[in-house]
This record gives sequence, structure tokens and C-alpha cells, in this order.
Amino acid sequence: MRPPVAVTLKLDQRELPAQVFERYAARQDTRKARAAKAEAAWESFGKPGRDPARLGGVAALLARNGDWIPHLKLAQLNNHWDQVVGPVIAQHSHVVSLREGTLIIGTESQVWATQLTYLIPQLTDTIRRNLEGLDIREIRVAGPSAGYTRRWARRR
Repeated sequence: MRPPVAVTLKLDQRELPAQVFERYAARQDTRKARAAKAEAAWESFGKPGRDPARLGGVAALLARNGDWIPHLKLAQLNNHWDQVVGPVIAQHSHVVSLREGTLIIGTESQVWATQLTYLIPQLTDTIRRNLEGLDIREIRVAGPSAGYTRRWARRR
């Protein structure tokens, strides 16, 4: 037959009930503290400083504290690309990436790449004027890759 756990662990059996009771008492104190905090929150409901923040304000705060501003500006440029280059050119081109100050614009053909190459000075001015905080030092225009061919099959 095995000895009791208290004997094996060399615990004083007279102190065991007090130790168990202390654990329950400590848990009860935390319950009381949580209840008091909840009550205080209800009492201060609607007072200045207690109103919930709008999602846009929280997102702006996160963007300012993080490294998100260039990514948000690039997304804004991509979303309003037709306002920067015009609707016709926007149908045939798109923003590819921004790396180390170099904005890369992709086009669907070499003809559109040539057209956009001539517009680089105006694009640079427009982007710098409308999207402050987006550090663009150079703009490169890339046509389709060498292996890309577009076939227009015409059936008669």
C-alpha cells in the first residue's frame, strides 16, 4: 500500500487546507476586481474619452506608426491610375511595383511602352504633386516579356 501524497511530498497536512483555501480566495479577489472594473466602465459610459474610435482613424494611426504609408500610397496610385495617365492609356498599362525608389509600369505591348516612355516627365510631376510621401526617384516602363505573343485569331 502506498503512503498518502502529502507524506510522499513531505507536506504538512495541517497547512494543506489553508493553502487550498488561499488559492480559492485569490481567485475570488480577481473576480471581485473584474466586477469592479466592469461596473466602473458602465458608470463612465458616454463620457469623453470613452467613445469608440472609428476604423479609419485606427487604420491611419497604425499606418503612421508602421511602415505602411508607401504601400498605401502605391495602392492609391494603382487605384487611380486612369486619373494619372488618362483612361485610354490606363486600359493598356498598370503599376507593377515600387522598389528602392524605382516605379515600374507594365504595358501590354511595346507600342504602349514607347508611348508611356515619352510621358515619364509628366508622370513624375503628377505623381509627386498628388501623392506626397511616395518616394519615386525613377520611373521605368516595361513592355511584355520577350516570350509573350498575342495572337489575334480571325475566323472568316
